[in-house]
Amino acid sequence: MSSVDESIVREYFEQNGFLVRQLRKYQVQSRKKTADEEIDLLVYNPSFQPNSRKPDFMLFSSELKYIHKAVVVVKGWHTLRFTPAMLKSSPEIFRFLEKTVVKKVSDLFFEDSKNQDESENDGEGDLLKILVLPGLPTENPYREQSMQLLKEKGVDGIISFRSMLLDILAKIEINRNYQKSEILQVLRILKNYDLLGQPQLELFK
Repeated sequence: MSSVDESIVREYFEQNGFLVRQLRKYQVQSRKKTADEEIDLLVYNPSFQPNSRKPDFMLFSSELKYIHKAVVVVKGWHTLRFTPAMLKSSPEIFRFLEKTVVKKVSDLFFEDSKNQDESENDGEGDLLKILVLPGLPTENPYREQSMQLLKEKGVDGIISFRSMLLDILAKIEINRNYQKSEILQVLRILKNYDLLGQPQLELFK
């Protein structure tokens, strides 16, 4: 399932003009992850305008233009809500924020940009740490408490699977063949047969 989750995130960023890099094709289960194994995706926005404002914490497609580069970690625990209690009892969620991981990400971006101007090679600079998750509690104070806890831990932004799927679906054209993407092709077929009409979009809440 994790590969499907990462594929959805990758399609989302690519459809919004980002360059996306996936560092590994395997899962780590029987040992502690190394720094680079905590990273799911690296994303880079070639259309980023310097001196742009910072994006909002809750990220939607309209906010993506304010992101220059980011490390993205995907938590596709689709049957769970990221409540304050759940966040406090799941330290593995925040391992991608450790200094060794952030340093590794900065080094990777430096390697990718070493042929560019020195102004691009600014270490962490405007690197954002983004968490993709199923959703937060819908009611306060739990929603605000969850967001505050994520911010205190060092998360710069969160994206929900619902908002990504809605954005992807809105951009899919049923008369276009997406043979190079299994995710887009499946969604296109479902959309073509009216299985993802407006009422059914509530499925992704």
